[in-house]
Amino acid sequence: MPPAESSEPEESGLTYFTDDLDFSDRSQLSAAEIRESNAVMEALRRWREADRALAEASRRFMRLNDSDMRAIHMLVRAHRRGNLSTPKDVAAGVGISSAATTKLVDRLVAAGHLVRLPHPHDQRTVCIQVTEATARAAHESIGRQHARRFDAAAALSHEQRRAVIEFLEALTEADLPQGILAAAENETEVGNSNG
Repeated sequence: MPPAESSEPEESGLTYFTDDLDFSDRSQLSAAEIRESNAVMEALRRWREADRALAEASRRFMRLNDSDMRAIHMLVRAHRRGNLSTPKDVAAGVGISSAATTKLVDRLVAAGHLVRLPHPHDQRTVCIQVTEATARAAHESIGRQHARRFDAAAALSHEQRRAVIEFLEALTEADLPQGILAAAENETEVGNSNG
C-alpha cells in the first residue's frame, strides 16, 4: 500500500494556521490539486519575502524609511508626468496627516532628497520636487529592479498573464478584511473620525 500523500509542499515544510475545512472546502480537490495549490501559496510567500528584502535593501541604500520611499516614488512619477506636487499631494499619496507630511518634507529637504520651489500659479503654497541626485539613485536602484519584474511578466504568454492577473485579483478580493477583522477596522475608522 503506497504512503498517504501529504497536502504540504515537502521541500518547504510550510504549514498554514489551519487546514480546517470550516474555512476551505477541499473535498472536491485531489491530493495533487491540494499539493499544487499549496505550492502556489509557498511560491507567493517566497516572493513576498523577496519583495520585503528588496524594499529593505532599497531603504538602506537610500537611507530612508517606508513613508519617505513612498513619497519619493510618488514625486518621481508625478514629475515624469509633468505634474506639480504640493505637500497636500504628498499627504494624499503617502496616506499621512498634514503634520506628518511637514515633518517628512522637512527631513527630506534637510537630507538633500527634496527641494521646495515656488508654485507657479499660487503664491500661498510651494511645490515639492525630488532632487536630481535622488531621482538618479532611485532610477539606478529601484527602477532597475522594477524593470526586472516587468521582464518576468513580459516573458509569460498571453494566457499565463491572464491567469496571473485573475489569480492576483482573486487574492486582492480574498484579502479584504472580513468578520472580526472588518469589525476591528470599522472600530478604528470610527475612533479616528471621532478623535
